[in-house]
Amino acid sequence: MDGHLRNGVVEVGGNARQQFHDARGYGRPAGGNEIRLARVEAAHLLLRGDLTAVVDHDGSAGRLSFEEFFVASAAAAERFALRFLVYADLRDRGFYLTPARAGWPGVDAAASGVDAVDGADVADGGNGTDGDLIDLIVPPRGTKPGDGEPAYRIAVVGERESLPADELANLTLAVVDEESEISYLETTTPEFDGGTTYSPPAGIAGSLIGDRVIVWDAPDGFYDHGFYGQPLEAREAIIDSAVQLSLVEAAALAADGTLVLDGVDDTDGSADAPASYTAIREQGRAVEGERFDRRLAVYRRLRQQDVVPKTGYKFGADFRTYNTVESVKDLPHSERLVRVVETDHEFDPRELSLDVRLAGGVRKRMVFALTGANGEIDWLAVSRLTP
Repeated sequence: MDGHLRNGVVEVGGNARQQFHDARGYGRPAGGNEIRLARVEAAHLLLRGDLTAVVDHDGSAGRLSFEEFFVASAAAAERFALRFLVYADLRDRGFYLTPARAGWPGVDAAASGVDAVDGADVADGGNGTDGDLIDLIVPPRGTKPGDGEPAYRIAVVGERESLPADELANLTLAVVDEESEISYLETTTPEFDGGTTYSPPAGIAGSLIGDRVIVWDAPDGFYDHGFYGQPLEAREAIIDSAVQLSLVEAAALAADGTLVLDGVDDTDGSADAPASYTAIREQGRAVEGERFDRRLAVYRRLRQQDVVPKTGYKFGADFRTYNTVESVKDLPHSERLVRVVETDHEFDPRELSLDVRLAGGVRKRMVFALTGANGEIDWLAVSRLTP
């Protein structure tokens, strides 16, 4: 059985609808028993031997074998080879799936902004929409495209491509490396809903010393139940209540009026920016630059959600987080690693893979805090996935 390539779509007649679409979810009906296939679908049927050849009516190449059709499609449709590898892999895993192409089954409901009509003017396998990364729509295993909510919305990327952070939420990334192996990464929008109940009292005094603040007489529960800072300890020490705070921790406490620096009159500041907070923030900026403000915003947001953030330095992240802390003596494992990036950050897939692999290796979830110029924060969780 031959297919016929016209206007970027492969048309197949005979009993194609029953054999390919109704039975196995390929293509879209085109009237009678005819179906229309995207290039990636036609190539897969050629590879399997279900189609004998594709007759090229768009050019002068004549009757194309799988190899010839594959080369011609790679030249005609950007990133065709990558999409085909992922399409074939998911088919081999038992999924029926469809390219995110206007008019194909299940696409209009699953991929926002897909062009209308039959997709003949759209690059094969992609939807041609600026800002929309979806390449393939995958329904739950055992169902066909258009039967309910998709299991996966697949964005196909090569390992050297850039990925805009603010467009990645709620997708499945299929990353194809230079040896054509595929790694799947799931992205979601996590929620933080902590259960830490400790609230520090007002009027805590501290000394700003370099890149930290020392609270010489920490209140009860400050470290043990609130998990603020680290105790200043030594054998046979003559003090037992001193706690060292990072600048981020200290700035967050000072912003709320809870922490006051020695020798600083907070009445010199404003209700929104007490003088102690301003002094600590300026020291943080001197140490870390503008990143300090973004990290501080994320730290404060997490504390507001009753989540305890602590440094993630040992894990290559900004923070590790504890959902609920009742006592440091009975401290649970941290659940997440958080890395702070700007909203317009572009990920290298290798960067994502490294972060996710490291987080998974220590049994944590990798979360990125996308911070905007006006203080807004969007959360992006990324984890490995086996479809």
